[in-house]
Amino acid sequence: MSELTTGTSDGIEKAAEVLNSLVSGLSGVIKGKKEFLELLTVATASGGHVLVEDMPGLGKTTAARTLAALIDTSGDRVHGFSRIQFTPDLLPYDITGVDVFHPDSGEFRFNPGPVFASIVLADEINRTTPKVQSALLEVMAESQVTVGGTSRRLGDFFFVIATQNPVEVEGTYTLPIAQLDRFMMRLSIGYPDSDSEYLIVTEDPSVRVVPVLTPVCTSEEILDARRASETVYCDERLIRAVISAAAATRDLRNVDAGVSPRGPLMLIKTAKTYAMMRGRNYVIDQDIIDLCVPVLAHRMIMTGRKNGAAELVRELVLENLDKIDY
Repeated sequence: MSELTTGTSDGIEKAAEVLNSLVSGLSGVIKGKKEFLELLTVATASGGHVLVEDMPGLGKTTAARTLAALIDTSGDRVHGFSRIQFTPDLLPYDITGVDVFHPDSGEFRFNPGPVFASIVLADEINRTTPKVQSALLEVMAESQVTVGGTSRRLGDFFFVIATQNPVEVEGTYTLPIAQLDRFMMRLSIGYPDSDSEYLIVTEDPSVRVVPVLTPVCTSEEILDARRASETVYCDERLIRAVISAAAATRDLRNVDAGVSPRGPLMLIKTAKTYAMMRGRNYVIDQDIIDLCVPVLAHRMIMTGRKNGAAELVRELVLENLDKIDY
């Protein structure tokens, strides 16, 4: 363990410094999107994975490359950055790796796939078939790959950023709810404001800045921040309010599939990291409110329509938080 002292105010203060330095570094490339960058950083430090859904050209891939450049993973057992471009002809072993027969020795040797990295960009994940999409399930959930009956562990720090274009775009496959549930957050960058777009056009940071970036923290410091976040206090009433809001989504007529128990678990986990990034050792209502949509909404299937989950989740969370008697 590095210089973070988990469980102390010094540990939380140091973790906040590390996470905010990461946000600052990301802001130098992704202009005018601090809220998105904070949520991306929270997910990174909370041990989850992120799905970024947006139209092409808004910086999804650049955000992933920038994050990888800012975190030094050289000390990891499996380290570095890997990008997988998902296409209709991709096969599962193109992701996980495969046993290859070597005639000279008469043995099969494992050739690792691109998931064997600390940070993996799964680019345009909904442009490949569900069979290939599901190849990521074990890796994302267990941080391991099983090929030929042998399981191989990845590093302690393993983070997947998957990107997808809206499903209405031609040639895309909707992600099944089982895989959506594996993502800690679903985020959207959105179009930049005019001032930020001017800086993007004149500075071209993805070409001029990203290649010369130097790390601002190590993967071990991120893991220490993750351990420190576990010491952040969350009142039992907040936890019960989150659970009640998630349970309420399962009994509504206009919802085919409500939020799974993984939803409240991820919301409390990210709320602790979010609070810590702001220098607090306790969670407040606003942390829950800020995170409920990106953490919970993608875990629902609305009857006969795609939209509406975000508004419903926020409404239920606010309703249950209002019931708390402080």
